[in-house]
Amino acid sequence: MAPPHVLVAYGSKNGSTAQIAQWIGQDLRDSGLTADVLPAAEAAALGGLDAYDAVLLGSGLYAGRWVGEATRFARRRRHALARLPVWLFSSGPLDASAEERDIPPAPGAARVAALIDARGHTTFGGRLGEDARGFIARQIVKQGKGGDFRDREHIRRWARSVAAELTGAARNT
Repeated sequence: MAPPHVLVAYGSKNGSTAQIAQWIGQDLRDSGLTADVLPAAEAAALGGLDAYDAVLLGSGLYAGRWVGEATRFARRRRHALARLPVWLFSSGPLDASAEERDIPPAPGAARVAALIDARGHTTFGGRLGEDARGFIARQIVKQGKGGDFRDREHIRRWARSVAAELTGAARNT
C-alpha cells in the first residue's frame, strides 16, 4: 500500500510560515509519507484534492489574523477539505509563548477549523527579521521586538504526531 499523500498548504507574507511549511513537509517525508508543500494560492488552483489523503493548512498571523490566501483556500475548498483529515497551524507570536503553553487559535483560524471540521490546531512562534515587508512589521523590527521565535523541535514533534496518526489510520483501514 502506498504511503499517505499529504498536502501542506500555507499563507505567508514574510517567508517564516513558508519555511515552517517546508520543515513540516520534510518531517512528514522523513516519517515515510509523501508530502507536497505549496502556497495556498497555488494549492487553490489545483484541479481538486482527490490526490491527497490529508491536508495541513497553515498561516502566519498578522494582527491576530490569518493571511487571506490561506483563508480563501479553506473557504473555496471547504467541501473537499471536510472529507479529508485536516490539521491547522498558525505562526506568529514574537515571543516564547507558543513554546510555553498551548495557544488557542486566533478567531479566523477557529472559524476555518469549524468550517472544515479540522482535527486540530497548533500555534508556533514566528519570525520577523530585518527583511520584513510592510510598515507595521518594519516598525516592530525597528523597535527591537522582532526576532526568530520558531522552535524547530516543536514543529518536528507536531508534524511527526500527525504522521503517526495518518500512518496508524492507514494501517487500520
